[in-house]
Amino acid sequence: MTTNSETSRDRTSTLWVQIGFYAASIVFNLCLIAQLLTVGVAYFNDPAWWNIHVWLVRGYSGLSLVLLGWAFIVPFSNKVRSLTVSLPVLLGLQFASIHLKTPLHLEVLHPLIGFTLLYVSSSLVHRVSRSLSSKHIEAEAV
Repeated sequence: MTTNSETSRDRTSTLWVQIGFYAASIVFNLCLIAQLLTVGVAYFNDPAWWNIHVWLVRGYSGLSLVLLGWAFIVPFSNKVRSLTVSLPVLLGLQFASIHLKTPLHLEVLHPLIGFTLLYVSSSLVHRVSRSLSSKHIEAEAV
């Protein structure tokens, strides 16, 4: 038999784990924004920034896998889970589009996939934010 305090403690710990996921998704999103800015500087101003652009993706791409595992451990909606699944898939497509040399010239898709990745990541941050806001309201009502 569980008491109200045990149930409340479980909700609170789950909420903190979800807040941690939210923070990690924000970090991922900020890294994507930084990467987009560095590619702009590299293209328009100083090609040396390209190394930073490449370094960033190598640095934060593992976070997509952490978020993926996290999304299936913590209770989230299917929408949050599908957005999270999209992150490593899109990163894989990014990698393939720039490294696979084919007669189809997949590299032209690289910027489009990058913007899709930014859109999905931003959508994830907003969706989790809304989810946490509603959970916070529910927790205060109890």
